[in-house]
Amino acid sequence: MVAERRDLLDDKLSGLTGRLGEFDSLVVAFSGGADSAFLAAMAHRVLGPERALAVTAISPSLAGSEARECQELATEWGLSWSSVETHEMERAAYRRNDADRCFECKAELMAVVAPIAAAHDAAIALGVNLDDLGDHRPGQRAAAEAGAVFPLVDAGFDKRDVRAASRRLGLRTWDKPAAACLASRVPYGTEVSIGILSRVERAEAALHALGFRQCRVRHYDDTARIEVELDEIDDVVSERVAVVAAVKACGYRYVTVDLEGFRSGNLNAALG
Repeated sequence: MVAERRDLLDDKLSGLTGRLGEFDSLVVAFSGGADSAFLAAMAHRVLGPERALAVTAISPSLAGSEARECQELATEWGLSWSSVETHEMERAAYRRNDADRCFECKAELMAVVAPIAAAHDAAIALGVNLDDLGDHRPGQRAAAEAGAVFPLVDAGFDKRDVRAASRRLGLRTWDKPAAACLASRVPYGTEVSIGILSRVERAEAALHALGFRQCRVRHYDDTARIEVELDEIDDVVSERVAVVAAVKACGYRYVTVDLEGFRSGNLNAALG
């Protein structure tokens, strides 16, 4: 079984190498997460620094720690890298935060990155994998409509494959906890503001400082709903004094724990 899994991963890596080699140049939207980091590293290996560029979109929805890590990874791996500011907060439909908020975010990303890609005669690639296709992800639709490509999907990579391949290649992002934009912590229908995003970012940073590596702080006005891995819920309870103090210091009045634990995209359940 292990050998079969290894052979399958070899085939997928070969397929991805071939797919990336079809592009004259590629601009990879690089958020620093496991998927985009793997794609950026592979594009760099296949196309080289002259033909592969990693671009990080900087906005209030990207945690400062993530932005810094993008630059650190780019330096560490020798990537051709640049950052660019996006302005999704200026879009009323984004701030309104309905079910299509992610469409507005990716539409803004594509609009800002498109001139960079055009200057390099490059396609724009996103680190979407097969597991992403089954969730409510209107941002993927926006990106596809704007001409983005999804090489990981084309090569048959799911999240497990990305992590296994990243580990094989020696990328330290192979076991990086899942990350998403800070706006994903705000329930649909609650208007997104810079103040809310900042509060969420500070609360999550406080939990990271307490040792909770994979966590979310879901924002419900003056209530913070904490999600951690199921096997860490007992740790939250045992450290409740420190947890409560840290989260309240970020502006929340009430601190709760979701007993179902961490789930990526769990606010999508409200969509029915």
